[in-house]
Amino acid sequence: MYKKISLAMLFFMVVSFYLLSIKPIAASSDNKKADLVLKNGYIYTVDKNRSEAEALAIKGDKIVYVGDDVGVAEWVDEKTQVIDLKGKMVLPGFIDSHIHATDAVDDLYLLSLAGLDEYQKAIQEYYKQKPDLKVLLGTGWDNTAFPAEGPTKESIDEIVNDIPVILFSIDDHSIWVNSKALEMAGISGDTPDPDGGIIERDKDGNPSGTLRENAMDLVENILPEYTINQYIEGINYFQSLAHSYGITTVLIPGLEVGSDPLKALSQMDKEKGLTLRIRTALAMKPEDDITIVPTLVKAREHEKGGLFEVTSVKFFMDGVVDGGTAYLEEPYENKPDYRGELLWKPEYFNKFCAALEKAGFQIHVHSIGDASTSVTLDGLAYANKTMPDARPIITHLQLVKPEDIKRFAELGVIASTQPFWFVVDGTFEQAIEYLGKERAEHQYPMQSFFDKDVVVASSSDYTVTVHPRPLIAIEQGVTRAYVGETGDESVLPQESERATLEEMIASYTINGAYANFLEKETGSLEVGKKADIVVLDKNLFNLKPNQISTAKEMLVFFEGKEVFRDKSYK
Repeated sequence: MYKKISLAMLFFMVVSFYLLSIKPIAASSDNKKADLVLKNGYIYTVDKNRSEAEALAIKGDKIVYVGDDVGVAEWVDEKTQVIDLKGKMVLPGFIDSHIHATDAVDDLYLLSLAGLDEYQKAIQEYYKQKPDLKVLLGTGWDNTAFPAEGPTKESIDEIVNDIPVILFSIDDHSIWVNSKALEMAGISGDTPDPDGGIIERDKDGNPSGTLRENAMDLVENILPEYTINQYIEGINYFQSLAHSYGITTVLIPGLEVGSDPLKALSQMDKEKGLTLRIRTALAMKPEDDITIVPTLVKAREHEKGGLFEVTSVKFFMDGVVDGGTAYLEEPYENKPDYRGELLWKPEYFNKFCAALEKAGFQIHVHSIGDASTSVTLDGLAYANKTMPDARPIITHLQLVKPEDIKRFAELGVIASTQPFWFVVDGTFEQAIEYLGKERAEHQYPMQSFFDKDVVVASSSDYTVTVHPRPLIAIEQGVTRAYVGETGDESVLPQESERATLEEMIASYTINGAYANFLEKETGSLEVGKKADIVVLDKNLFNLKPNQISTAKEMLVFFEGKEVFRDKSYK
């Protein structure tokens, strides 16, 4: 017994001497003091307990303290920048999980215009300003402004007939072209519809001027090419826009391997030109062969380690309702024998997903129709058998069968929704025409996903959505109405799908982080995480639901550095 005690005491003495010889990091004044302290605020951390705090401290690019004003004083010395928030609200930086940031270089914007006359006027004025154009390229026209067969070539020919005009719809699933574009692309009445595509035609069978889905590829050979510098200019514009809205992390879906947008992002990252955390999904096409997977892996590995990384791949499973190409369980109301277009053969999609997940890619799928989503879930179930934490994403989700919402949770599939679309507008009226009233009134489920414990990561789909401001989306997710409106006529039917403010904030912060495998790095305000922070002038919890977007983004920090300050904030 005596011998054992002696050994124990000897061990204790040796360990104690060793520990005493180590200088405690916490006691070092150099390490204890923060670079920046925010105090006297309402800090909604979005941690697992949804904790609240008064102050936080930042050292370098990370949060080192979250708590009360008394405790944060220990982190302050004469070198610490201290900001008195005076009661302002602090949230984690917003995360947009589906946004087309590299599309900010498009030339002619037709957004927010009403009717053919305004479109024609905009085209005419733009053409006058740029007489040396070889191709006039633009984006933003709305299907709801035209009949089901889309706009015609003649309506552009009246204004521009000597050069090709190619105008992408706001949803990027259709293009409107003039006769010159059709001629140069070799598209005639004898040209068959490609697989997964539609050439809209006149009564004589000739192309009428609208090309949908894969038929858009027929004009690829005459599209103008932007330079890498033009893409960099556009991305810089987007970064400033994102900062002003409190966005600090984004996922850009659908960039092609070797494309100039990908090269521009890579170059900016290497030259330290990025002030956002950017994740990207590479574009997949139905004609791609599974043998492309090693090429995708190589592209991913090339971008490891910086603010920009390739992490996933994007599939288009179907089209869109307003183009008549979403794949539906039941036929379209206006086309009783037609259910839309399924762009991938299910068996091939299943095998492709399995191969990609095995190679470490996250799957990101565009799906609008309810039948399309069912097929997608089947494929993800097949692929996920050996990948328990694959976190696949299905985005848009205009129509979803109730039984499939439960499958999202069972399979660990993330719902990437766009709350900007949760309103009654021209698109809703067209949906009644295409889907019938019953289906139209059950579009865009939201609360149902939360109720089934599905991870919901909100996004904008900018540039399809004109302004990707999260506070607008958060308000519309809560009200399902246009900003500032609460009248019955403005509210999307099925008010039970209104989410709570807490749920909407989570969808733009911690859920977005989880969707991008970044929950250990960002998405909540916790010690050890990156200091991605947005300061609002008002506490959202003190506002009426239709006033949420009246709050202003005052300060935005990305990894501890100030990237935006409202002009009114001193």
